[in-house]
Amino acid sequence: MAEVESRLCPECEGVFDFPVPPALDRRDFLRVAGTGVAAAASLATVPLRVAAESPPVPAKKPRPAEELVRELFSGLKEDQKKRLVLPYNHGVNKDGKGTPGRLGMYNAPYGNLRMEEVLTKPQIELVDRIVKSMASGDDGYRLLSRGGTWDASKSFERCGATVFGDPNGKEPWAFLFSGHHLTIRCDGNFADGVAFGGPIYYGHTPYGYDPSNVFFPQTKAVLSVFDALDGKQREKAVVVGNPGEGAGSVKFRKKAEERPGILYKDLSKDQQALVAKVMREVLSPFRKEDGDEVMQVIEKTGGMEKIHLAFYADTKPKTGKKEKDAWSFWRLEGPGFVWNYRVLDHVHTYVNISSKLA
Repeated sequence: MAEVESRLCPECEGVFDFPVPPALDRRDFLRVAGTGVAAAASLATVPLRVAAESPPVPAKKPRPAEELVRELFSGLKEDQKKRLVLPYNHGVNKDGKGTPGRLGMYNAPYGNLRMEEVLTKPQIELVDRIVKSMASGDDGYRLLSRGGTWDASKSFERCGATVFGDPNGKEPWAFLFSGHHLTIRCDGNFADGVAFGGPIYYGHTPYGYDPSNVFFPQTKAVLSVFDALDGKQREKAVVVGNPGEGAGSVKFRKKAEERPGILYKDLSKDQQALVAKVMREVLSPFRKEDGDEVMQVIEKTGGMEKIHLAFYADTKPKTGKKEKDAWSFWRLEGPGFVWNYRVLDHVHTYVNISSKLA
């Protein structure tokens, strides 16, 4: 997997080398229910005759991200395509060696080319719609955008958008969106056994155990599992050392190689329910199609029974905070599945899920 060095996050230096849909949780339920109550209250203030004569206009069905990518591609001028459109296997040499750039995890715009340098304002707005379509609604977009800050990128326009291949053709293609602490993509093929179209990366700068970090709910969900383990289970779950970061941290192990942590199948039913909550939480930012494919890969490679959950506790915070937190990394890992999540000092998450590469 190719990676690119960030010039935005000092702590990220050295990490990168250059060239089941989520269940409706209580918070979502209250938000949806609250919207319904507000709408009912608003309608009650409208005269009955007007309400009867003016039926509400049905909302437009959201367009898939891939359809919007095709619209973006079709509207690019030739000089824009020269900078933002690359061959599908860009980065692979004539001998077939090398990693395609589309499969990298990046901590900055691909090629350090920001959208504001190439795209018009309407085109940037279209990319924003694409990213929103790749998220699970408004709350998913809030997480991916880190509350609209885009982290050290500081603005959406300073992120990058790259197209590999021709979205209007019959051959495979991919759309890559990247910025500080973020690499996501779509490719229009949800049946190829590769979730998210390839490895993804996300993170957020605030201290990992602080509620100001938008991914703190993920940390809380995993903490609930750790707290539920008994002494013998923790002996299996807590791992000495460090799983590492970047591409090397999400390479799939060989079938005979032992995976660290405690197996899902060795947990009680209640504990398994907590792990299921973790799965819903980590998938919550992403659209239904991607969540579905993640679960399809897991089922194809042995099911949740093959997933290990591990906790690493060897990193101390550099922020001057007192060390009271139990661990610095947590990791979900199975055949063809790695979700490597660093909590301290801030969140870095590397994800690789594929039944083909297992």
